[in-house]
Amino acid sequence: MFDTLSARLKNVTDRMRGKGRLTEENVSTAVRDVRRALIEADVALPVIKDFVGRVRQRAIGSEVARSLTPGQVFIKILQDELAATLGDGAADGTGIDLRHQPPVIVLLAGLQGAGKTTTAAKLALHLQQRHAKKVMLASLDTRRPAAILQLERLAEQVGAACFPTDASEAPLTIARQAVAEARRRVQDVLILDTAGRTRLDRELLDELSAVHAEVKPVETLFVVDSMAGQDAVNVAAAFAEALPLTGVILTKVDGDARGGAALSVRSVTGRPIRFIGTGEETGGLEPFHPDRMASRILGMGDVLSLVEEVQQKTDKDKAEKLATKVRKGKGFDLEDLRDQLGQMAGMGGIESMLEKLPLAGKIPADKLAEQVNSRAITRQIALIDSMTPDERRFPKAINGSRKRRIATGAGQAVQDVNRLLKQHGQMQKMMRKLGKGGNMRRLMRGLTGG
Repeated sequence: MFDTLSARLKNVTDRMRGKGRLTEENVSTAVRDVRRALIEADVALPVIKDFVGRVRQRAIGSEVARSLTPGQVFIKILQDELAATLGDGAADGTGIDLRHQPPVIVLLAGLQGAGKTTTAAKLALHLQQRHAKKVMLASLDTRRPAAILQLERLAEQVGAACFPTDASEAPLTIARQAVAEARRRVQDVLILDTAGRTRLDRELLDELSAVHAEVKPVETLFVVDSMAGQDAVNVAAAFAEALPLTGVILTKVDGDARGGAALSVRSVTGRPIRFIGTGEETGGLEPFHPDRMASRILGMGDVLSLVEEVQQKTDKDKAEKLATKVRKGKGFDLEDLRDQLGQMAGMGGIESMLEKLPLAGKIPADKLAEQVNSRAITRQIALIDSMTPDERRFPKAINGSRKRRIATGAGQAVQDVNRLLKQHGQMQKMMRKLGKGGNMRRLMRGLTGG
């Protein structure tokens, strides 16, 4: 995520970190490097000018001159101004405003291909899991029957209700009917997935304005592909002018090496980024925190978000059962390992977790992820699935012929089975040590917030 921007800015911070004294010359050099990094990241030029001006003004001011560690203060200035550009922090990170009479109506707007339909399902899952809300989805995209079908399938996948869209009806009529049905079924939230276009046109904006005036949504969220760069900024400005937007959802940020849209769209729309979306999985949606994202961009990690994610996505009952099992000396079998691997995959895999760890000055997260990636987790789960229940419970019984059968069943090599068994053996030893003196129970409670 934002790898290019992150790498460039980390180079700046690494050079400034050890400075015992800041001069106008080295501040100018650092600011010039920051400007170049933002230009390469495809940040809008007015945003760059404003950002660089604020950094320069503070860097040559008294807060740096009086400091005993001016290099560190410069890095803090850079972090503060990044966070200020990404959002003010007051309204950000809170997600959806649910303090209204239900159903709370959320209108998603954006161009075709931005990921609105997938985002609608991700948002529904987020509201169900984190806020225990009953959510209904409805598609207003009558031009694309495939989009209606996709939303129906995604709604079923995340366990949300879905209003049956009749493509022969006008979007305005469908929106009115969906609101009535959400009220009848006592839904807490209604998410309206609107039509898009491959490019912006007046007809689309007029249609959205009419729907907005009819249903009066609590939230009108602009969904934008973060990889669109300057195009995203131009589209954001047009939507902000046509609709009273309340926030922005950035999609596909895991594929965005530059980060220009993230740094520009908030300034252009004047509205906070509420969520960032990653991947196609329905769990790939995170509330957006400007200060935490600034830390991640500068390679300082985001441990707080990682802890929150672990607490949200770890199965507390399974964690407690595992702690009890290990404490009683019953061991850590391959079924337990499979549960742990599955939960790790559910948190976005190794790459997502490494991205939130502070790795500045150490091995880059992407290099670590190359060595331990999500595909490896999937392959390990496949090997365990290829085993019999007895083999999972008693790994020592897995001999040469069993290894060959397991490997064949998972489409892998015997060496992969050996590697998995070795890894399991190491984890078993670790669990045995944790099981002594109640350490395991304390660890699990800490992770799950229990």
